[in-house]
Amino acid sequence: MTSARGLEVAAVEVFADLLFAFEADDTAPSFYSRLCEATCRMAGMDRAVIFVYDEPLRRVRAVCAHGLPLDAFAGIHPTLDSAPIALRALTEDRVVESEGDFSAELPKEYVRFLSDERLICTPISAAGRWPGVILSDRADARPLTDGERHLLWTLGKIAALAASARVATREQERSRELQERIDLAREIHEGVVQRLFGVSMALSVQEDLGADERHRCAQEIHDALAELRTAVQRPLGRPPRETRSTLLAEVRRLGAEHPELEVALDAADGVEVPAHLEALAQSVFSEALRTARKHAAPTRVDVRVARDDGAFVLEVVNDGVGEAATGTSGVGLRLAALEALQRGGVIEFGPVEGARWRVRLLVSAEAAR
Repeated sequence: MTSARGLEVAAVEVFADLLFAFEADDTAPSFYSRLCEATCRMAGMDRAVIFVYDEPLRRVRAVCAHGLPLDAFAGIHPTLDSAPIALRALTEDRVVESEGDFSAELPKEYVRFLSDERLICTPISAAGRWPGVILSDRADARPLTDGERHLLWTLGKIAALAASARVATREQERSRELQERIDLAREIHEGVVQRLFGVSMALSVQEDLGADERHRCAQEIHDALAELRTAVQRPLGRPPRETRSTLLAEVRRLGAEHPELEVALDAADGVEVPAHLEALAQSVFSEALRTARKHAAPTRVDVRVARDDGAFVLEVVNDGVGEAATGTSGVGLRLAALEALQRGGVIEFGPVEGARWRVRLLVSAEAAR
């Protein structure tokens, strides 16, 4: 059995290795894979899987596994209600052990993967944030030693540190994007708007303009259009996020997750979402569903996926809209509209007949060259 001092030295080495990987701008999957491997190697576990909360997708998903195929968890999205062992580990900020029958601790989808005798749940938490948990198991029923328990708890803190750092990085990116939009608005106002204002003033006079004045107005309009074209060529929205799912799978998953909404999918045979539009389509659908649940009392959500003269069409219509509905939308839909604009598409949203609300994405199905 490894001595307590040996575990302390090993913990320091693991911490240094993971910290170096994080500072070296290692990818999140690679970082978590190292963490999974360290969990099994240092604490005597046979298998491990890490679940974290995916903020863009707004659900918990498996990000890495050791000794288990990660694909086996692709369609499993646990919650704290469905995983009592995770709830205890996070609320009490301690490593929780379970022996024997795990059916009362985890969703039934997990039990078939767990044939070992002892299940360990390590919280990934820090400063009141609960990014996720590390689930691990081993064949023998030997309980954790104090050193192993402390090592696992420390590894959870390392993962929480990495998750918090990524949150801070995303916030910085959002601030940068907002500043870029402010700069764009200021540039258009100081350039394009001022030029067009001068032209409008010249054209508002009663006297006929001479050839020189008409030429100058035409030149000002030409220059304004050139400045506007240059300005809008810069990225206006968020870069497409990585997605491990498809739009059709997300529609079915959220329909099963919210049976009270009766999500109905209308997709013609052979119609597929172009790969370069998957992230955008999923973002529009999730935001449309979130808007419906937040601002209406829907009982049915119709989702239509189609092709129309070379364009990809996604339409989400929900009922239950009150008389006070307006044409406003949340930040999520507005950001998705900017993403669509970058791809030469457009998002329309607003009330339609029958106390319903429609969100419609129309964008070229061909990838930009």
